[in-house]
Amino acid sequence: MTVKTTLAIRTARADADIVPTQSHRIRMLDGKFNGKLQKLMKAETTPAPQKTLAALADKYSRVRRQTGALCAPLKTEDYVIQSMEDVSPTKWHLAHTTWFFETFVLAKYDISYEPRNPDYAYLFNSYYVQAGERFSRPHRGLLSRPGVEEVFAYREYVDEHMFRFLNSPVALEHPDVLHVLEIGLNHEQQHQELLITDVKHVLSVNPLHPAYCAGTSVPVSEPLDMDWVAVPEGIARIGHDGPGFSYDNEGPAHRVFLEGYEMATRPVTNAEYLAFVDDEAYHNPVLWLSEGWATVEREGWMHPLYWKRTDHGWQEFTMGGLKNMDMHAPATHLSYFEADAFVRWAGWRLPTEFEWEHVSEDRTLNGHFSDERLFHPQISSKYAPAGSFHNLFGSAWEWTGSHYSPYPGYRAAPGALGEYNGKFMYNQFVLRGGSVATPSDHIRATYRNFFPGYARWQFSAIRPAR
Repeated sequence: MTVKTTLAIRTARADADIVPTQSHRIRMLDGKFNGKLQKLMKAETTPAPQKTLAALADKYSRVRRQTGALCAPLKTEDYVIQSMEDVSPTKWHLAHTTWFFETFVLAKYDISYEPRNPDYAYLFNSYYVQAGERFSRPHRGLLSRPGVEEVFAYREYVDEHMFRFLNSPVALEHPDVLHVLEIGLNHEQQHQELLITDVKHVLSVNPLHPAYCAGTSVPVSEPLDMDWVAVPEGIARIGHDGPGFSYDNEGPAHRVFLEGYEMATRPVTNAEYLAFVDDEAYHNPVLWLSEGWATVEREGWMHPLYWKRTDHGWQEFTMGGLKNMDMHAPATHLSYFEADAFVRWAGWRLPTEFEWEHVSEDRTLNGHFSDERLFHPQISSKYAPAGSFHNLFGSAWEWTGSHYSPYPGYRAAPGALGEYNGKFMYNQFVLRGGSVATPSDHIRATYRNFFPGYARWQFSAIRPAR
């Protein structure tokens, strides 16, 4: 029997099941897990590994519920659309993050585990070659089955088995489980961000300009001057080196010499970027990298992704629908090519990732993150805890001029999880700081995000240097 035939039969059986509503699932998940956590969280006499496991088990509950909450405003039809190759359907995000725990935790460490549907390993693998064959990424939107309810049932099935496993002695017999679980939780938080940015793109192609959620408010930015902070030359220590989670691409920590430079106190605003547009910059090849100009011509770019020129002036598509453009808000959804062309036009440059990390070192991670559920970047003095830099963390990822490359001494981890970061160190550029779609406990100064130069559906902005 072929994989396709097997999948059709199993999906038909699964779809016949009666599945609780989504909101009920979230409450049920919370109730089951909170009860079981009481057994895990005993007192100070609990051994260190068990305390760590209990903390991660608590985070597992919170992260999985947060993913469900982000989906709560969506219509069923919203879950299945793939509006371009870089966008994945929402239900695929839900299934893929579940597949991660199934594949790298349950299937490896729980000998009693039986997959709900073995064919899901093929459908919901992303790029882990060592984990098996994968369904074509550009065609994820063609998968009408399994349906949305079945995907939620799959999540519930895996969660139930994760509950049992995390409460079993077996979990403590394998110390590496803790690390894999932590990677899985951070992986799901990354997909929470992708889910939001993908949903925004899906909604944006609809000529009705629907809002993500009825009554979604769009914050207004403060009109703040752009000042410059001078940073003297010197040796800086770069990379993660200490307690707490980090990805392998954040290390090893090492030293770099930085020439003296200046960094802007806030990101570039819509008004400032509009001057670039009005100066016919999208028609001037001198400002662009060769590949950037080829992209502009091929794609017909005339302005940032979600901008729209109307009879009423410039408007911008937001998670609250089409709104009049806030000229004081950070110019967002810019590709590396656009960011690079803008700073060249302005007589500035993009900071290196090392300069960015150096100015952000030891600063409070205060910013506009997904916790606020206000999925539109803003510039505000309340996000300047250090006094000199506004919105250094959160609001929008900030492009750097650095290629995404390995640090000195970097070695990818063995096995399929070693494919997580290292194999993408080619033709990508580094972004720093997080965005409105990033959970606040997912970011740090050493975090290296990366995308190809043409990508602009992410919340990405410009903080210039000179």
